[in-house]
Amino acid sequence: MNDEGKVGWRTLGEFIRGQRELANLSMRQLAEIAKISNPYLSQVERGLYKPSADVLKNIANALHLSAETMYAQAGLLDDSKDGADHHGVEHAIKLDPRLSVDQKDALMRIYRSFTNEG
Repeated sequence: MNDEGKVGWRTLGEFIRGQRELANLSMRQLAEIAKISNPYLSQVERGLYKPSADVLKNIANALHLSAETMYAQAGLLDDSKDGADHHGVEHAIKLDPRLSVDQKDALMRIYRSFTNEG
């Protein structure tokens, strides 16, 4: 895997970890819900493995995300389609390292209440 690919999968892993933390799930809980092994999930979160589309779909479902969101995050879909801008706000909140998990959760609830998605 080239350096660019490694960075992409590491970014996906960080996204999954952030979503898991936002959902207040342990790695073991998420692995169980997504029907994958705990060690495999750990390696995906660290960017060591490139998960299949099926695994990404299972993780997305377990995190109450659309498969399309997960596929776009993995670089499998072009996320420049209509509606991607408002998901950019959620994405920015989720990945901002300055915010705690509780702060991210609160901001997401507020944002979704303003956009009638929550």
